[in-house]
Amino acid sequence: MSEVSANLYAHLRAAFPVDLDAVAVETDSGDCYSWRDLDRGTAMLANFLQSLGLPHDARIAVQVEKSVEALMLYLATLRAGFVFLPLNSAYQSAEINYFLGDAEPAVVVCSAQNFGWVTTLAFSAGTRWVFTLNDDRSGSLLERAAQASDQHAVVSKMPDDLAVIIYTSGTTGRSKGAMLTHGNMLSNALVLKDFWGWRSAQQGGDVLIHALPIFHVHGLFVAIHGALINGSKMIWLAKFDPKLVLQHLPHATVFMGVPTLYVRLLAEPGLNHSATRHMRLFISGSAPLLLDTFKAWQERTGHAILERYGMSETIMLTSNPLQGERRGGTVGPPLPGVSLRVISGQGRELAAGEIGDIQVKGPNVFAGYWRMPEKTAEEFTSDGFFKTGDVGQLDASGYVTIVGRSKDLIISGGYNVYPAELESFINDLPGVSESAVVGVPHADFGEVGVAVVVPKPGVQLDAGQILAALKARLANYKVPKQCHVVADLPRNAMGKVQKNLLRTQYR
Repeated sequence: MSEVSANLYAHLRAAFPVDLDAVAVETDSGDCYSWRDLDRGTAMLANFLQSLGLPHDARIAVQVEKSVEALMLYLATLRAGFVFLPLNSAYQSAEINYFLGDAEPAVVVCSAQNFGWVTTLAFSAGTRWVFTLNDDRSGSLLERAAQASDQHAVVSKMPDDLAVIIYTSGTTGRSKGAMLTHGNMLSNALVLKDFWGWRSAQQGGDVLIHALPIFHVHGLFVAIHGALINGSKMIWLAKFDPKLVLQHLPHATVFMGVPTLYVRLLAEPGLNHSATRHMRLFISGSAPLLLDTFKAWQERTGHAILERYGMSETIMLTSNPLQGERRGGTVGPPLPGVSLRVISGQGRELAAGEIGDIQVKGPNVFAGYWRMPEKTAEEFTSDGFFKTGDVGQLDASGYVTIVGRSKDLIISGGYNVYPAELESFINDLPGVSESAVVGVPHADFGEVGVAVVVPKPGVQLDAGQILAALKARLANYKVPKQCHVVADLPRNAMGKVQKNLLRTQYR
């Protein structure tokens, strides 16, 4: 990969169709954006960002609602050679304060309704510029960029140059910024284009229904990169609506979703063979897909959902095959170029069928954690494998099955929820002695959190008030669905809380 061609945007742009006036993105409100619109819009935004005189490695932090303009801002950041930092639109002030202090972005872009408190936090963190961007094509960012040129030379980047920082928490509760390079993302996009058989215009052309949020790997990288690097049109839904998805299925060929979306689509009477007859591929990830959902979908539609496995630190790692058996309950074999092994607690590579820790290596594996060299070193083996923290097994055919997570991560509706972070907030509440948060299976969300709380002596705690206090401080998807006040937590002989017993008790 040459220096000139390593910028991910340059590769995406090279895949645009010859007819730049064809529709690239069609929104659920009826707006259509051509490929020329994407090219001009990203050029103007890139030129505006460069006009600010930012350092070459400047971070652009973005917490906005989903819109095509937000997509353009992401592409413009790549195009201008800066580092994109997407933030969940549900994050509240305590969370945003940490990210801004840790990443020290030069620019923050937020929704106008949050401008006041975000600006206060951003300026305190040393950020120089704060702009607004709304989902109705308004905001100071677009007003300023409208004055910029629509011609822009893509900034040259090396494969190892940083492109994105994605924050992912650990069991300590302190979020870690996973650093993804242009080379990481480009290699994964090219592998998936081939592995999932994206069809060119000459083959009839794929059309993607994009119904995911665009602040994490699934919606921002896997879905968007997949469509753009194939020159494929996207049907852009601001939010997932099962009836709206059904309405657009006859005009699309590819759909990507988390298990929750498939469960909600199955609740629609209109989902059947006829409704999905034009579809080529349904892909699921970000959380475990229950076997019951896999079977029900196949019975109702005639399509076998393709389940895959990835992480913020690695993008996609494994996938069930396009051609061949898609096995429910598994995430398929490793993708081309990915080395995956299962290791015992003593460091021995395990044979087929044995359960152990999953470790991976490949061009898609991230460069490390932002400003955490010790943590980065800890998470890689001496021979360069990344310790995923997931527990699983490989069968004789090379299919991977994830059986658990070594760090008690909860994946609820496709979003990562970290018990230690919630426990730290609960333990700070008045009258709380200690707490434990565990994940339990849920038909809709895959998993949900359950908080088990011990009060201080003589204190009466109200479970409803605890949940209400969490809702006021944290993104809604993190808040446990249940709370139980108990006299004590079960512990082993070493004094460690036995979360396995709590999971069984509150299942």
